[in-house]
Amino acid sequence: MNLNIACYFFAHNLLDLSKQEYILSFPNKCNFIFKEVNKMEIKHVKIKIRDLVDGYLNDPETNQVLGFHKKLDIRPPYQREFVYEDNQRNEVIYTIIKKFPLNVMYWAKKSNDSFEIIDGQQRTISICQFINNEFSINYNNNPTNFHNLKDFEKQNILDYELDVYQCEGNDREKLEWFKIVNTSGEKPTNQELRNAVYYGTWLSKAKKLFSARNCAAYSIGRKYLKGSPIRQEFLEKALKWISNKENNSIEDYMAKHQNDSDCNELWDYFESVINWVRTNFKVYRKKEMEDVEWGFLFNRFKDKNLNPDELESKISLLMLDDDVTEKRGIYDYVLSGDERKLNIRKFTESMKRTAYERQKGKCPYCLKNGIDERYDIEDMDADHIEPWNKGGKTNSDNCQVLCRRHNRSKSDI
Repeated sequence: MNLNIACYFFAHNLLDLSKQEYILSFPNKCNFIFKEVNKMEIKHVKIKIRDLVDGYLNDPETNQVLGFHKKLDIRPPYQREFVYEDNQRNEVIYTIIKKFPLNVMYWAKKSNDSFEIIDGQQRTISICQFINNEFSINYNNNPTNFHNLKDFEKQNILDYELDVYQCEGNDREKLEWFKIVNTSGEKPTNQELRNAVYYGTWLSKAKKLFSARNCAAYSIGRKYLKGSPIRQEFLEKALKWISNKENNSIEDYMAKHQNDSDCNELWDYFESVINWVRTNFKVYRKKEMEDVEWGFLFNRFKDKNLNPDELESKISLLMLDDDVTEKRGIYDYVLSGDERKLNIRKFTESMKRTAYERQKGKCPYCLKNGIDERYDIEDMDADHIEPWNKGGKTNSDNCQVLCRRHNRSKSDI
């Protein structure tokens, strides 16, 4: 392999090394990268945009995206959906119009003269969509599609040359390269990287249900989950929940089911979680509900006989309680009774100082036990006189100070 190309690859992808985990083990990571690079045959070529867009196809039914005379698989199995925002997509076109260099793209050779994109899908689709008149840019202060340009402007774009490294290796090496070269730009999410490692028949089915735009999981779960299915956040959440039920990791689950012919188990589980939430928590509160780990609660309490009306009555009161600072924790609390989930508001230093002066620095529990000792304020903790769960508020009138020993053991007093 050409060492200059290896050095270019290294510099291009690790310029921002300080922001990467690689800095933690720099020498080992460098050796790893060069070791992986040297496993593959690499060819540096210039591809004109007119050739890239020839035969462009984007089939929403099959999720197949092709270009380069239909010899380039623009979205191979381990690649994400198109995720560029409008401004990112537009910047790609502005870069080309200004004849500035566009970042290097990486293609992997499949068979004969066909290829698949390892890195550059977002830029490639942006280019193809513009040439296909699927969006406009602001050009000379006017909304402009490709067909609105003058002939010489069109030719300049079509003759623009892209820097492409065509790499040849086995599937494992291509996946390793996918993970390595995607260290800048639109970085892959953790789930996208898992998809690259555990791709198979199971994942192909799962992505249709959990990862496509307006997929089934999004249709039933969008009210209760935050995130985007095309960034794999719905799939990751479902996997996180079902793995928790089995005390395993997401990787364990995906490895176990990689070659399954369907993903019915995951879909049935996800649907059960959402139906359980709908049934037991009838009043919808977007801000609080979309951050709740519903699958974790389902795993623990799905067999418990719950009364939705009683739950709502408790939730409503807690939502109005200013002492509850972690509102999303209310859903866990009404099921588990764990006050730590609520992050009850703490007494201010002023409230603590008032109570300390009122008590003259003495702990009421110590006095009950015949210990008449004055403590420094730093050695005392503020505490509710009337417990919060019995209606006590976090205010000066309900504040007392206890010595550290009694505050930590007061539940046993």
